[in-house]
Amino acid sequence: MTRLRIPWHRLLPRHQRLALFWAFSGIGIAAPWILGDTISFNTRKPPECMINSIYDGDTLRATCGAEKVKVRLYCIDTPEMGQRPWGTESRDYLRRIAPSTVRLVEHDKDRYGRIVGEVFDGETSLNLAMVAAGRAAVYPRYCNESRFYAAQEQAKTAGRGIWEKPGDQQQPWTWRHH
Repeated sequence: MTRLRIPWHRLLPRHQRLALFWAFSGIGIAAPWILGDTISFNTRKPPECMINSIYDGDTLRATCGAEKVKVRLYCIDTPEMGQRPWGTESRDYLRRIAPSTVRLVEHDKDRYGRIVGEVFDGETSLNLAMVAAGRAAVYPRYCNESRFYAAQEQAKTAGRGIWEKPGDQQQPWTWRHH
């Protein structure tokens, strides 16, 4: 039995091959937008973490899976422990609102190798809760999210926490530089 061999370039004329190429390219480029709600390209879920300790109002240690991590809370800055009573009040407030298991959404790593992240109890951002309660200030150097600034403005207006009276506790980054 003899096999009939037809060269591939004779199956379709050149102009039809080019049209076929552009059709498949267009489908490949448009597929993520067309199927965006159907297909999730980022299947990695933020990790569930067990809180081991809370050092101050914006730093904690946790175990995420088998890894022990140090987390700096994203977008906020709390009074230092030496800024009495504001530092201990902020730390104690975070200890009260933080459950033993949280969800961590990593935003970055800082110069000390800590994860800069947002910590969630269900759908509640503990970072945002600290600002709303007046236990933390928005760190303008590292935050450009309006939800944090809106929560801070409400805390200021109500005179909650660090906004109760004026002082360096309202800008911990200034106090550290003195």
